[in-house]
Amino acid sequence: MRKVASLASIVLGVVLIIGGIGTWVMVSSMLADQRITTPDDACLPERDVRGPFTAYCQAKIIETHALDSTGGATYAELDREDPMRNVAMNASFLQASLFTSVLAFGVSAMAIAMGLLFILIGLGIKDVAERTGAVAPPARV
Repeated sequence: MRKVASLASIVLGVVLIIGGIGTWVMVSSMLADQRITTPDDACLPERDVRGPFTAYCQAKIIETHALDSTGGATYAELDREDPMRNVAMNASFLQASLFTSVLAFGVSAMAIAMGLLFILIGLGIKDVAERTGAVAPPARV
């Protein structure tokens, strides 16, 4: 039973790590394909957006610029006929997309960390089984 638990934990850990790395690479390459560069006034200025920190900084500066353009009003606060409503709407959509990518990076990092943890648990179970001799229970007569 310990061998099965050990092997299952290690296999699950490897699957989580592969999935986490795959997700990270996919999201990063999709962001890079957009060829977004953070502006001078972003928290990480003049950098290509391809990771969680640059995506977050780009989302925050979009919010800043949109609020400056609308006089501090959000999309929901603007009148339907206000010409700046489209600016606020586009900014909101871009922010949501960038924050979704930040969330995806976080989930993939968590999957990688959990994968490492499962591998360590599996190796620990294996080590305990080897040290104790993993004796089979006595047969019932």
